[in-house]
Amino acid sequence: MASSAILRRVTAISKRPATYARYYATRPEPDPQLNGYPELPFVSRQHLPANGWQDSLLRRNFGDTLHEQDEVLSMWGPDIPPLPPHKAVLQFTIAVLGFVGAGFFIKSITPDAPATRREYPYSGLVTELGGLHENQARSQTSGEEDS
Repeated sequence: MASSAILRRVTAISKRPATYARYYATRPEPDPQLNGYPELPFVSRQHLPANGWQDSLLRRNFGDTLHEQDEVLSMWGPDIPPLPPHKAVLQFTIAVLGFVGAGFFIKSITPDAPATRREYPYSGLVTELGGLHENQARSQTSGEEDS
């Protein structure tokens, strides 16, 4: 009896049209490592206006609470990129493809050499010059002197 009621509920739920999940605004849990220290927004000081601060070099007023990651968000932290990352990758890809395309275009319009390359008989005169072993550079030992 109970199993048939559960089965009916499951089939009724499966026949419903697809709905989107509902997201409710929930308050994030406080970070236990901060132990009551205020959780400040993750905004770099480089976004703030330059004027109107008691300490204009760091763009902060005296007595302001420091962010937990102040060394990253301060004026001395990493620079904020002027472009979003996906646009930067797109522009870099276009530049690389432009250079590669220009290289292939220049290679395609460059004429071939007007003369044929010189060809030597017998594997490039290896036999006439005494073979590969005789043409190797002499190794210098510590006992030999330069002449």
